[in-house]
Amino acid sequence: MITPSKRLQSLPEGVFQDLALAKGQRLAAGDDVIDLSVGSPDFPPPAHAIAELTKHAAETNQYGYAITALPAFQEAVAAFYERYGVTLDPVHEVLQLAGSQEGLSHLALTFINPGDLVLIPDPGYPIYEAGVRLAGGEVMPIPVDPHTLHPRLDDLSGRDLQRAKMMILNYPSNPTAGLATRQMFEHVVRLAHQHDIFIVHDFAYSELVFDDNEAISILSIPGAKDVAIEFNSLSKTYNLAGARIAYAVGNPTALDCLRKLKSHMDFGVFLPIQRAAIAALREPWDGYDRQRIAYMERRDAFCGALIETGWEVRKPAATMFVWAKTPNGEDSYPFALDLLRATGVAVTPGIAFGPRGEGYVRMAFVRDIDVLQEAARRIGEWLKRR
Repeated sequence: MITPSKRLQSLPEGVFQDLALAKGQRLAAGDDVIDLSVGSPDFPPPAHAIAELTKHAAETNQYGYAITALPAFQEAVAAFYERYGVTLDPVHEVLQLAGSQEGLSHLALTFINPGDLVLIPDPGYPIYEAGVRLAGGEVMPIPVDPHTLHPRLDDLSGRDLQRAKMMILNYPSNPTAGLATRQMFEHVVRLAHQHDIFIVHDFAYSELVFDDNEAISILSIPGAKDVAIEFNSLSKTYNLAGARIAYAVGNPTALDCLRKLKSHMDFGVFLPIQRAAIAALREPWDGYDRQRIAYMERRDAFCGALIETGWEVRKPAATMFVWAKTPNGEDSYPFALDLLRATGVAVTPGIAFGPRGEGYVRMAFVRDIDVLQEAARRIGEWLKRR
């Protein structure tokens, strides 16, 4: 008998299988699909990063195992992080990853023993829970307040805090698009010191912050480096999502532990991709503001069009996502499936992000404005027909 491990059996079935099937059926029938379910940037990477990648990809001596990061990559990350008011030791406080998903998936295997308790946001990005379950740990969801979009830390009992070994947070947030405040992070760091909790912050959307709001690195909070590491990526900031390169920064002891696990799991990132990432991080680029403005224009057009249809949605302050209550509080999975089958517009059901994501959908504004407006038109006509 070929049977999955108990670790794999502990994971829920993905909610995307029926959605993928429905997308395939529409496409096979010759109908189009406007896919707003995946947060994959559609803007190009910086031209100088592409030039560096293609230049080195043509060199035959670049195809061996990388094993570790090029020192210049770690130095580039440290220089980049000065924008967040954080000083990093490139050698000991920067660890290269083959994408932040890879790093987050290995996180619990590095630190969690069977039975250890990990606090995760609900709703939150699915890999947080999956990684803990694969390591045999226990998950305790922290409810995310639907108004402030901050974790309701006061809901945690003293026993929960004493038991917790690790807490995972994500700001700007996927899926809610919530933003952290310094006050919130200061509270988190105090709790970490008081209860000996290891803090992990996912900062992948650090440059997609709108309306003069501030992206805050948790490492900029005094005392945070003693208890925290932070994940960041070139996927969203530089549109290098498929290149799979990211990094973790912060507490050197924690990074050494993750580095040790990775030494048994991979052979490093393709050298030309590392060189492209170095160029992206190091060289002047006017794309930060241009990209931010373009996303805001899409956000405003899409949210405005949805509101005109009668669907009251919250305009996000960050990321590339609209996190919207389903009309009439409908269950998110059947709503998303019916929407796709009827209109060809694919969205992500909120239940994919945890029990408290029920009654919401996530929509990524990663298409041109005219396509987003067409999606809103189809949605509006469908809602009127129901």
